Amino acid sequence: MEDLGEIVGEFLMESHENLDQIDRDLVSLEQEPDSRDLISRIFRAIHTIKGTSGFLAFSRLEKLAHAGESLLSRLRDGVQPVTPETITVLLLCIDGVRSLLASIEEKGTEDEVDVDTMIVRIKAQMDAPTDGAAAPAAAAPAAAPAAAPVSVEEEPAATRPAPEPIADQRQPLGQILVDAGAAQSSDVASALQQQIEGDERKLGTILLDEGKAQPAAVNEALQSQTPKRSIADSAIRVDVDLLDTLLNMVGELVLARNQLVRGVMEIGDSGLVRSAQRLGMITSELQEGIMKTRMQPIEHIWSKLPRVVRDLSNSLGKQVELVMQGKETELDRSLLEAVKDPLTHLVRNAVDHGIEEPERRTATGKGPVGTLTLRAYHEGGHVAVEVADDGAGLNVERIAQKAVENGLLRPEQVPNMDKRDIMAMVFQPGFSTAAKVTNVSGRGVGMDVVKTNIESIGGAVSVDSTPGEGTVWRLTIPLTLAIIQALTVDCGDQRYVVPQVAVLELVFVDGKTTKVEYASGAPVYRLRGKLLPLVRLDRALGFEVGGDQGVYIMVLQADGRRFGLVVDRVLNTEEVVVKALNSRLKDIGMYAGATILGDGKVGLILDVSSLARRSHLAVDSERENVVEKRTAAGGGTERLLVTAVGERRVAIPLDTVTRLEEFPRDRLEHAGSREVVQYRGQILPLVRLSHLLGAYGEEPEGDTVSVVVYSEGGRSVALVVDRIVDIAENSTTARRDADEDGLVGTAVIQQRVTELLDVRRAILAADPNFYNEAGDEMLVEV
Repeated sequence: MEDLGEIVGEFLMESHENLDQIDRDLVSLEQEPDSRDLISRIFRAIHTIKGTSGFLAFSRLEKLAHAGESLLSRLRDGVQPVTPETITVLLLCIDGVRSLLASIEEKGTEDEVDVDTMIVRIKAQMDAPTDGAAAPAAAAPAAAPAAAPVSVEEEPAATRPAPEPIADQRQPLGQILVDAGAAQSSDVASALQQQIEGDERKLGTILLDEGKAQPAAVNEALQSQTPKRSIADSAIRVDVDLLDTLLNMVGELVLARNQLVRGVMEIGDSGLVRSAQRLGMITSELQEGIMKTRMQPIEHIWSKLPRVVRDLSNSLGKQVELVMQGKETELDRSLLEAVKDPLTHLVRNAVDHGIEEPERRTATGKGPVGTLTLRAYHEGGHVAVEVADDGAGLNVERIAQKAVENGLLRPEQVPNMDKRDIMAMVFQPGFSTAAKVTNVSGRGVGMDVVKTNIESIGGAVSVDSTPGEGTVWRLTIPLTLAIIQALTVDCGDQRYVVPQVAVLELVFVDGKTTKVEYASGAPVYRLRGKLLPLVRLDRALGFEVGGDQGVYIMVLQADGRRFGLVVDRVLNTEEVVVKALNSRLKDIGMYAGATILGDGKVGLILDVSSLARRSHLAVDSERENVVEKRTAAGGGTERLLVTAVGERRVAIPLDTVTRLEEFPRDRLEHAGSREVVQYRGQILPLVRLSHLLGAYGEEPEGDTVSVVVYSEGGRSVALVVDRIVDIAENSTTARRDADEDGLVGTAVIQQRVTELLDVRRAILAADPNFYNEAGDEMLVEV
């Protein structure tokens, strides 16, 4: 019934607009009786009302509209001329339609409105002689005894509804209470007399304080005192361009507000500060109100998808049930247009590729009918839209194979890639795993467009899939593109803006209680026991890299991953107006837009997702030996990677660690007497530190082995450990040499005795020819 009420409300609003237009056109038609355009326009409007009322089962309204349409049809076809009497009858018909609409709006029914008299009058006008203007008027009284119609002159007074009361004219509260029996007239008169004598209390308050009326009765009387606004008056049509202009003006107001607030804060005058705060609050409320005028439920673009799913599933011989959740979620109308095509493509892709044929589903223990779920919800200042199916899921192996065939990946990269990274290859241009090209898919055009379109509006798209269970495509879309909450930060002598929705928390690094660590040459921060990868903004922007003390780490979330952005200073939070970048700056890929800051300077808005992707690739490819520089400057302090080998703690100098890896046990092979593994196009020799140091014991459980990879001069070896424990600093104060083979000494690290590995000895145990210029032929892959 809720949906039906919404439809009826829209019908009433549209019908009132049509009736107002018909009124004007009928008056004009009386002045221009030969205007075919006016007659046709009136006919179309009354026909629309008739058709919709029939659909909504308003039979009386449909019957009256049909009678008026029949008379208009005779006028349009030239069967009957347009006369003042005809216009009067049509106006009576319009008044009757308006009365029916008012009854539907107020009472939900049309039964109390008599339409038969009006229909009789319309039919009499249709049957009237057409040889003169006076004939119909003369014929009407003569026919009165038989059909009892009312004369044209008397009809308006008899059938037109009474004039509506003036909107601003309110019935007195006391009279309402007396008429409803909720108060005595004497009590109301006494209260009025008190007001005349100077009592400033309201009438209802006086009656309540003296116990002469009940609170519920007074509240009900107050509500009925103000006439209810009709549906026709509850909404107006506004040009979208006007809304866009208002939004731009509010954006400029926000910028001016920011500059004014900053100036007032510098002056420090308390009166000005209060006025500026008040201005800021009003501006925010105004901005929120303007934004609501542009918000529309996502149902507007979902409404066409059931037809898409039905037609496509029938053509493919599949059975698909479409489920929609959160269709009332609202988005900026400009974003709705940008999301429509990507969403339609994802739905078509899910039906074509995701959901299996009924026979295959039944064979795998599923029901023959597949389920496609559209889900929309708010999440951290964004709107998340999910397209989920319960189909076969993505074939990760097939995607990886296709990526290698297309030259997007190297074969040695695939084993070490995360499953989600492999699935993300479907967003590459021209990528398709379809066995054949159809009119739906297979050309490799679509997923890259989906990703491009969503990222162009500041959103993100990701995919997650479980073989045999289904796939979830997730779109993360900003609520609006116009005004956002943001943090302003400093990097060097430049100022940048970071969208606040991407910021999870801030950490200040003082170098003592909090510090930046390095793993494989990449900066990390230990956040509540977990290593957080760091991206230095100065390095990403090509500036001179600063130190690790007195900086801030912004913990950000992007593309489902968490990382830290190292900046020099975090200044403040403010609302910023997003300005589009020109094509040259947009092609850089690190900026989402620009804004004018409170001090009048231009600040670039960082694209967090792009920054994370770019920096991740840089860290993986460079592996700079930053630790070595800091060890030299630290004066006797070195960083160590602490590992567990059996029951022993073994430390490895961090500057000898190129990377940490985990290999599946079933990938380990033997070449002669040595263990090896295929790694990045090479045969990587392994040495187990437990064997080298004689720390024999039970083999660690698990399907993978942890290794420390050391590379130099194009060669690599791997040191197998039981597990990685920690990264620690070692001072030379508590250290002693060791005579045991494979160790250079022992030290107290983190209040525990830890053995220091002889890395050169371990490397030679893995590959005796590692330091020779001539390569070991056995380790060259052919």
